[in-house]
Amino acid sequence: MSQRFNALSADARWQRVWDERRTFAADDSSPKPKSYVLEMFPYPSGRIHMGHVRNYTMGDVLARFRRMNGMEVLHPMGWDAFGMPAENAAMEKGVHPGGWTRDNIATMKAQLKRLGFALDWTREFATCDPEYYGHEQAIFLRFLEAGLVYRRESAVNWDPVDMTVLANEQVIDGRGWRSGALVEKRKLNQWFLKITAFAEDLLSGLADLKDWPEKVRLMQENWIGKSQGLTFRFALTDAAGTGEGVVEVYTTRPDTIFGASFVAVAADHPLAQSVAAGDPAAQAFIEECRRGGTTAAELETQEKKGFDTGYKAAHPFDPTIQLPVYIANFVLMDYGVGAVFGVPAHDQRDFEFATKYKLPIRRVVSEGTKDSPEFHEAEAYTGPGTLVNSHFLDGMDIEDAKREVIVRAEAGGWGEGTTVYRLRDWGISRQRYWGTPIPIIHCADCGAVPVPLDQLPVKLPEDVSFAIPGNPLDRHPTWKHVACPSCGKDAVRETDTLDTFADSSWYFIRFASQPDDKPFDKAVAEQWLPVGQYIGGVEHAILHLLYARFWTRALQHVGMIDLAEPFAGLFTQGMVTHETYKSSDGRWLSPGEIEDGIEVSTGQPVTVGRVEKMSKSKKNTVDPEPIVDQYGADAVRWFMLSDSPPERDLEWSENGIEGAWRFVQRLWRLVASEGTGSAAEGGEDIGLRKTAHRTVKGVADAIEGLQFNKAVALIYTLANAIEKAQPSQDRTAAVATLLRIVSPMVPHLAEEAWAAQGGEGLIADVAWPVVDPALLVDDEVTVAVQVNGKLRDTILLPKGMAREEAEAQALASEKVARLLEGKPPRKVIVVPDRLVNIVA
Repeated sequence: MSQRFNALSADARWQRVWDERRTFAADDSSPKPKSYVLEMFPYPSGRIHMGHVRNYTMGDVLARFRRMNGMEVLHPMGWDAFGMPAENAAMEKGVHPGGWTRDNIATMKAQLKRLGFALDWTREFATCDPEYYGHEQAIFLRFLEAGLVYRRESAVNWDPVDMTVLANEQVIDGRGWRSGALVEKRKLNQWFLKITAFAEDLLSGLADLKDWPEKVRLMQENWIGKSQGLTFRFALTDAAGTGEGVVEVYTTRPDTIFGASFVAVAADHPLAQSVAAGDPAAQAFIEECRRGGTTAAELETQEKKGFDTGYKAAHPFDPTIQLPVYIANFVLMDYGVGAVFGVPAHDQRDFEFATKYKLPIRRVVSEGTKDSPEFHEAEAYTGPGTLVNSHFLDGMDIEDAKREVIVRAEAGGWGEGTTVYRLRDWGISRQRYWGTPIPIIHCADCGAVPVPLDQLPVKLPEDVSFAIPGNPLDRHPTWKHVACPSCGKDAVRETDTLDTFADSSWYFIRFASQPDDKPFDKAVAEQWLPVGQYIGGVEHAILHLLYARFWTRALQHVGMIDLAEPFAGLFTQGMVTHETYKSSDGRWLSPGEIEDGIEVSTGQPVTVGRVEKMSKSKKNTVDPEPIVDQYGADAVRWFMLSDSPPERDLEWSENGIEGAWRFVQRLWRLVASEGTGSAAEGGEDIGLRKTAHRTVKGVADAIEGLQFNKAVALIYTLANAIEKAQPSQDRTAAVATLLRIVSPMVPHLAEEAWAAQGGEGLIADVAWPVVDPALLVDDEVTVAVQVNGKLRDTILLPKGMAREEAEAQALASEKVARLLEGKPPRKVIVVPDRLVNIVA
């Protein structure tokens, strides 16, 4: 064997062999135990980046390891291919979204193949394939038939740049998650999925996801947002004192009802609309609210504003107390009933509002030292305490007071105890071309009619124009005009397409089973599901992961699969980060635009910014292809695994990849140096044998626990031990062991070395080394020897040695003998296998 590993030739050779032999194609009929390893599939944006490489390397190591441990592994790859970036490219570059997407897929697939991932490419698909989205349309119609889909007019989040509707989860700080544009509120007819029908099940199911990160479970729990409280009604009077019906409110804190100083309704509440119909100022305020925040988090941080309607609400326990009714910008119509009562002393949002409008602030919960109704604090008190200034509630704790108010409200017929969820139904209509067409036809006589199953897929037309903003399907001259499937009269297709999160809510099932005539075969899919290990970024904790959990429950509800939770294990890896650079005028610069701290084009000095997540917009991405060209795939893979715990961010560095390359070369030399005659020249090396077996066990545990950096550290330790060892049968065996256990991480080197040493078949198909349990047990222990309580020596003793023998060995120590000066000890204390303390 050569003393230098030629990575480029080895990479190409073994990737070709794996492809030709279909080494990693999963067999549905295999009798082996099944294991499904999956990384979140990528959007084909153009080229892969180091974040992709880290994500897929982790999954690849686990997949290869499980294959070596006798499992039939499904490790597929595909493309999350619909979405706005393709349409943006069409508008900016004059290309078709489909062509742009397919070109990017070809580029990214070639890049992924160069990294040697053990992927089952026979199951590859893109969500923009009509074969895929046609089945998605069939699932949509099953959900519609089961009552899980409906259409209604609703206030929506409108992105004026992307010109489409966004789900609440897609609005970040009041802006579209892709475009960054300020989001507006509009009313449109929209299709919805009834995710709220599964709210309690989605919430309770989190407790069973033991192999999910706690932070992800907590994020979903908070998003579902279960709260228990009181829905009740205030009697209303107008400015003239005339009775005007009631306004219904919801509260999670009925105990604070005697601290109420106002009632607030959402801008879209019927009462607000009624007031606005006769008051232009009210209408103007409502329009202002619609331009503001759209999510609860955003409403918490924006300035609290209100419009006094002139109405008064009578306190249910004391009608002489009349509370002003405001339209407020911090109340959401789609949470509770769109109306609340404000208790400024014990809610920070209400406190800010009452302070602005000089409304009463009355203490009704005391932390123990302040009981007076006057409240002069700098912020609301929201902690525990006892009810005060609350009539019959005085002296109760908060929970008892809540129950008492609910009991009295229900007895009086003006309120009911209520459970409410923050989770809203999933608005899935998007006003764009590049997505799954919603399979509905609108007929003036028959209404919304499902497209017959034998007419699926409803394919997107190819001849579309993006010359002007908006949805090309709306203005297509022929595509949308069809006959009604029910009556035969002229009708039009639904021109909205499905939210792309629908595409990623079931793709993992299609990977498991791909019949032509239906979305998946139930029995085949259930062999593989749930996904044993799912790997991806924590940024998908709410959107993708929650929607996928809902989708599988909906499929279960309609009888298509017997599965509630799609992902048994979830791992959220850290990001790959890199330095950022800015020009003197604040532009982001790539490393290629800089030389010796100077911007090449301007000659101006460059500012080195923070280490941040790799981002195209900040020009701090690193393309893996030239790195693979220079160092080889295995060095890139090794660096991704070795430099940081996988759940933490990894900073890309040239020093790091060079160090990984040096270790790959060191491994190669280590294997090459193990000559055929060396084993016969030496005897046994029990210490090295133990180290090898313990390393096999430790690496196996680390990989299965996704602690790849620990596995790397153990491999370093074994490599060091081998290099220091004399030739022996155990050294030869240790090198062979090292080659096997490192093969999931550096598979090209492992295959090349395996072949050079005459190994049979592929090392990818070789079993993981078997551990001898006896070699994992320590039969010697290091015992501390103290004299008068101070450590004076350590001695190596057989494990479990009798007290008398341990004492004799300690007294035989030269260091102890010098201290005793020939005198017998007064006392000897022996702690077996740990300590001998000699009292002189």
